[in-house]
Amino acid sequence: MKMDHALRALTGIVLRETLRTLRQRGRLFSAIVRPLVWLAIFAAGFRSVLGLSITPPYQTYVLYDVYVVPGLAAMMLLFHAMASSLAMVYDREMGSMRLLLTAPLPRWYLLAARLLASVVVGLPLVYLFLVIARYWDVRPPALGYVAVFPALLLSGLMLGAFGLLVSSVSTQMENFAGVMNFVIFPMFFASTALYPLWRLAEAGPVLATIAAWNPFSSAVELIRFALYLRFDAGSALVVLFCLFAFFLAAVLGYDPGRGLWSRRPGG
Repeated sequence: MKMDHALRALTGIVLRETLRTLRQRGRLFSAIVRPLVWLAIFAAGFRSVLGLSITPPYQTYVLYDVYVVPGLAAMMLLFHAMASSLAMVYDREMGSMRLLLTAPLPRWYLLAARLLASVVVGLPLVYLFLVIARYWDVRPPALGYVAVFPALLLSGLMLGAFGLLVSSVSTQMENFAGVMNFVIFPMFFASTALYPLWRLAEAGPVLATIAAWNPFSSAVELIRFALYLRFDAGSALVVLFCLFAFFLAAVLGYDPGRGLWSRRPGG
């Protein structure tokens, strides 16, 4: 694999994903409005029920923005990852996915470029949400917007790799909508995106256990701590491990000599 060929392919994939996303104005609008609706409507309720915690960074920042805003930022990455996975299923049915994977480059590199392109397109939307959230007095430290970038990138890659894996086992677009609902809402609500783990433990040990083992919770915590200039090493390790595991499984799923991919029309 020559470096100039690899860079040319990466540039083309990123440009294609960017142009396709910009043309989908409804998707862009909903990506911003969805978390803002959650923030605007439920903010007062979150303020009253969350209470205090002694776990850093919560002992300093005890308002709802510490809990909810990072969770909503992670939710944006999750929805964007699933939307990109839907586009992958569409590309496969239209045949463009087969054309991409027949390029004279390693299959893992092409899928990694597609994954990176999706995350690059999604990150500006998350930052736009964080800036707009300042209207609701959500004001993390200024350096937090810089420190959170690696956390957003790593979390976006992990969730994108998961979406890539989901797309590799989805046979038809008609089935993918059900798969998205089955994946997104349990992953989001059974996590620490809206409530800390100790609050979930008060509601029930089963829910707290599920949230603790949910990779999305690790992504949320990584973003949450980074936004307030902390580093959660445990969450970072979990996100890294899940990223490599999901991506490896997705590469195997898109191998024409393995599994369902070899039996799909238009693969």
